[in-house]
Amino acid sequence: MSRKIRVGLIYGGKSGEHDVSLQTALAVMKAVDFTKYEITPFYITKKGEWKSGSPLLAPAESKEALTFSSAADAAAPVSNALAPIFGAVQAKGDITVSAVSNETADTGLDVVLPLLHGTFGEDGTIQGMLEMANIAYVGAGVLASAVGMDKVMMKKVFAQEGLPQCIFRHFTRTEWEKNRAYHLVELETAIGYPCFVKPANLGSSVGISKARNQQELIEAVNFAFQYDRKVIIEENIEAREIEVAVLGNDEPIASVAGEIVSSNEFYDYKAKYLDGKSAMVIPADIPPETSDLIRQLALQAFLAVDGSGLSRVDFFLGKTDQKVYINEINTMPGFTPFSMYPLLWEESGKSYTELLDDLIKLALERHKAKQGIQYSFDVE
Repeated sequence: MSRKIRVGLIYGGKSGEHDVSLQTALAVMKAVDFTKYEITPFYITKKGEWKSGSPLLAPAESKEALTFSSAADAAAPVSNALAPIFGAVQAKGDITVSAVSNETADTGLDVVLPLLHGTFGEDGTIQGMLEMANIAYVGAGVLASAVGMDKVMMKKVFAQEGLPQCIFRHFTRTEWEKNRAYHLVELETAIGYPCFVKPANLGSSVGISKARNQQELIEAVNFAFQYDRKVIIEENIEAREIEVAVLGNDEPIASVAGEIVSSNEFYDYKAKYLDGKSAMVIPADIPPETSDLIRQLALQAFLAVDGSGLSRVDFFLGKTDQKVYINEINTMPGFTPFSMYPLLWEESGKSYTELLDDLIKLALERHKAKQGIQYSFDVE
């Protein structure tokens, strides 16, 4: 007799994308097949405290319920919240999507779905913890997560891979404070105005500004430093924003391409999540050969960072020269039913629920394969 696959949903977190994570968790709970999966919620507060609840029989009714803020949603003590995850170290037997034997039962989890966006979530930190716990998890591993989160390292990897990019510069807070005049001259010479200033390690367009002159540039850099110790400055390209969803492990596949038509001057946090006026055009109205090229580059970028599970790869398409530039790879993209990633797959013929099934299957397959790796040897 088979049992349900035990899935831990981890959401919330200390990053500026805490509320986005709650939206994602609620959407996943409402879409997941409770006849296949036993769902255990793990909430991380904005202060970094862990809380866990009992396995769910049905989706949570609201974002407030996800935070265990009422007596009816009582959570396990913080000191006990991680026990189900690290209990997986003692797990025995193989777990498959098709069947789970009672003989492999234990008190841990079979797979974790980390629905954390931004710092401490998609940057490799929680992935490292799950690696130490020897538990399967959905999405990119430690290396791909860290590279995908750090825009500077990501662009260096893309450059090594020969992927086309816009001009960029970067520096740390210490470098900026010690030699601001030099960096201003370098930026104005190499990039000019307008330009975009971003924290190197953050998602959902948090902390991004468009600078049109030196004063705005200084203000934008100081603003970005509120969110990270390192910033990146990129040239402005008059372009359309094209995105592709990637799914898989060593042999990934790419979705159709979609276009973001922002309600704001650029696609910032407000345009993404607050005003509800930005439009998604799926599939993007671009020539087939351009779509094929972008999809090919998306797969190349995914493999370049050693991606796994899922990623969304974002591009610029020049409005005048039709040149394609890769912007970034997002290893844990927005995942509500109204987010670009699942919508791209829906247009490609894969429903939201099917997508969740695929991601869990990919996580279990990757974990099983890693169990055959030998990490030590006997010198005698």
